[in-house]
Amino acid sequence: MFDPVIAPSGTLLGLLQRGRGDGTLHALAAPRAEALAALGHCVLHDPRQDWQVENRSLYYARLYLDLHGGLEEIEAHLFGAEDHLDTEESRTGLALAVLGHLAAYGREDALVLLRRYAATGTNWSWALDELALRDDDSALRGLAAPVLARFPATPEGDAELAAAVRDAFEPRPWRLWADDRRDTIGARVRAAREQGSFDRWQRQLRPTGPRPGWSVQAVFEWAQEGLERGSALHVPAARCLTAVAGPEDRPLIVEAARRGPDGARCAALHYLAEARDPVVLDLIEAAAVSDSRVVAEAAVAAFERMCGDEAVDRARGWAHRPDPLGASAAGVLACRGDARDAALVLGALREAVRSDGPDAQSLYALVDGTGRLGVACAAPVLRHIYRETASSQLRGRAARALAATDPSFPTGFAVECLWDCEETTREVAALHAETGDVRVAERLRRLAADPAEEDEVQSAVRSRIGPDLPKV
Repeated sequence: MFDPVIAPSGTLLGLLQRGRGDGTLHALAAPRAEALAALGHCVLHDPRQDWQVENRSLYYARLYLDLHGGLEEIEAHLFGAEDHLDTEESRTGLALAVLGHLAAYGREDALVLLRRYAATGTNWSWALDELALRDDDSALRGLAAPVLARFPATPEGDAELAAAVRDAFEPRPWRLWADDRRDTIGARVRAAREQGSFDRWQRQLRPTGPRPGWSVQAVFEWAQEGLERGSALHVPAARCLTAVAGPEDRPLIVEAARRGPDGARCAALHYLAEARDPVVLDLIEAAAVSDSRVVAEAAVAAFERMCGDEAVDRARGWAHRPDPLGASAAGVLACRGDARDAALVLGALREAVRSDGPDAQSLYALVDGTGRLGVACAAPVLRHIYRETASSQLRGRAARALAATDPSFPTGFAVECLWDCEETTREVAALHAETGDVRVAERLRRLAADPAEEDEVQSAVRSRIGPDLPKV
């Protein structure tokens, strides 16, 4: 999947792509055709930086309901020729999830599209999972024949069917189909379920990796072999060292961390960091400037896993470094520092935005840190991140930090956050938004009455306006 192209934050499309609450509010005030065009673009061209952790589907489904939007564009997207050319889940996953929410809200046309796509579409398993949560038993049983027809009655087809049953996110359809009296349906599904269980049992009998009795050197060799195959085994190798290493092995491990092969060096650094060995911080500092990118990254990662006071003290000296170890040190101070570190965290936050923009990965810890430390003068930078970032996860963290640092948050961003795509952001808004705003009171009532809303959000809503809410 290519990186999405995100429109400027001041446009309707840019707001909807980011999942901001203002996107919904502007769409409802815009000409309906313009709003539906922007909404359709978002659903058909997934704008998320990480589609596996960021939420958009409920946000877009609610807007489809508010705009009384049709599903013709989604239908064309799902059933076009490209569905057989681009089989990545990311191409159709958002559209299918939106249809799932619309079906839950009672849109029969969305349910029909999901059934049709489960029977004929490439990403059929996602559609089937959506139906498993929302469709009735009779309709699900009707999908058994077209789904099983995807798997020919050959050893290869039976193996693929067993894998599909084993890996299904929602098992309900397969359980229904296993009870079917037809041999071509029920017998095949039961056999596939048994084969999946047998496969798991076989994997447990043939474990790979370290065995009892391995030496420290054997663990280092295993880590190096994994690195040469393209698998980073530093962390599991460090855990193995914890099991097999004794005090007499420390010189060997320290020497490996200082100048061993890359795989062994990375594993040794992680082990010494977990053990809080007195020499590890000096070894990490030396490894962070290694010519090997793998070693340098492992050194930074090992440092980030340290939780002792000695790591925080060293972070104060490293936070000014203009390299990944310096950025990591600032993140450590943001997570585990105290009030004396507020200036360092604020400086790192400003520098990260200035040099890497509002979507920098390092901002996550720094934004959390400004909120945790109550750095009031960070509010202007946090507001900039909130407006400009394309990550709804980072925007939610900025909202939480603003709630702790910005006195204007309850009457400002908290209001629009009630319409945000992330439930954690809506929860923050429900706890802080000023209820004197008529829009806030109405939105809180709608969230409390919406069966699709998360329990945590509804609990936050009820903590503000009480249990006896009029129906919306």
